Amino acid sequence: MADHVQQFASDNYAGICPEAWQAMQEANHGHEPAYGGDIWTARAADAFRALFETECEVFFAFNGTAANSLALASLCQSYHSVICSDAAHVETDECGAPEFFSNGSKLLAVPSSDGKLTPEDIRSLATRRNDIHFPKPRVVTITQPTETGQVYTVEEVKAISEVCRELNLRLHMDGARFANACASLGCSPADITWKAGVDVLCFGGTKNGMAVGEAIIFFDPKLAEDFDYRCKQAGQLASKMRYLSAPWVRLLSDGTWLRNGAHANACARRLAEQITGVPGLELYFKVEANAVFIKLSAAAEKALRERGWRFYTFIGGSARFMFSWDSSLERVDELAADLRAVAAESAALTAVAR
Repeated sequence: MADHVQQFASDNYAGICPEAWQAMQEANHGHEPAYGGDIWTARAADAFRALFETECEVFFAFNGTAANSLALASLCQSYHSVICSDAAHVETDECGAPEFFSNGSKLLAVPSSDGKLTPEDIRSLATRRNDIHFPKPRVVTITQPTETGQVYTVEEVKAISEVCRELNLRLHMDGARFANACASLGCSPADITWKAGVDVLCFGGTKNGMAVGEAIIFFDPKLAEDFDYRCKQAGQLASKMRYLSAPWVRLLSDGTWLRNGAHANACARRLAEQITGVPGLELYFKVEANAVFIKLSAAAEKALRERGWRFYTFIGGSARFMFSWDSSLERVDELAADLRAVAAESAALTAVAR
C-alpha cells in the first residue's frame, strides 16, 4: 500500500488543515518583529482570551513535550512532586522531560484502568507521606482526553480541583487533544478549564490541524512570571513566532478548531458503530473522543497489517486507531470492512484448528 494512503495509526499523520495553511500564507508577507513582537502573536493571544472569556497569559511552544514540561516546571520546585495517572502522556511518553525541565521534580503515578485520576486517588497519594524524605506533592496533572480516549466531565474536573485546593495543589491540564474534549462534551472551553479550577492548560494545535505548535495558557497571570525565560532557555522561543501564532488566529476566530475536533470524534464513533457486536472485535474502552481501541486476536492483527493497515498495539495490548481533522469517511468504512473480514477469517481458522 502506498505511503500516501490515509492511515489511522496516529492523528499526527494528518497534514495541515486549509485554514491553518492559509493563515501562514497571510502571515508570510513583509517583515514583522521577531520573538513574538509581531501582530499575529498579539492577535492570537487576544483570540485565546476571547475564547476562554478571561484575561490569561498565553505562550507558544513548538511541541507538546515542551509545553507540558515547562508548564509543570513553572509550578514546581525541584523537591516537589507531580501526581498523574500511570497512563498519562507525561509519565509514559515524554522521555523524562518533565523531570528534566523541573530539575528533578518527581512524577508520582497512580494506577488507573482508564487513564483517569479521581479525587480519592489524589488525596490518598498526596497525604500518604509528609516527611522531609519524600518529594512534597505540589501539582496534579490530568490529560484531557486521556491516553485511552476518555473525557473528564466538567463535574469530574471540578471535583479534582476541589481536592487540589484543599491540599494546596495546583492543577495542570494536558490538552493535546483539547478540541476533541470540548467537541465531545459540548461545553465551552472556559467551563472545562478555569471555571472548573484548572490553573494551566496546554492547548494542542498540532493534532488539531496545525503544522506545529502548542499554546500554554496561564489562567492565573501570577503563575506565568518569567515563563518567557523558561521558553527561551528550553529552545522554545521561536524567532519567527508569527508562523506558530498565525494559525491560531484563524482556527480560533472562525471555529475551525472545534469543527476539526468534532469531525475526528465523529469518525471514531463511525468506526465503533460498525464493529460493535461483531464476534472477535471488542472495544477496549468507551469511545468518547477521536480514539478507538480494539481487542484483536494475534491472527487478526497480523491479517490486518497484511492488508496494509498501520496501527499501534499498547495499553492492554489493544489496537489503537486515531482520527483527525481530515479523516475520510470512506476510508473509515474501508477499515471497518477489513476489521470485520479479518475477525471472520480468524474465527474460521480457530474453528478449523479445533
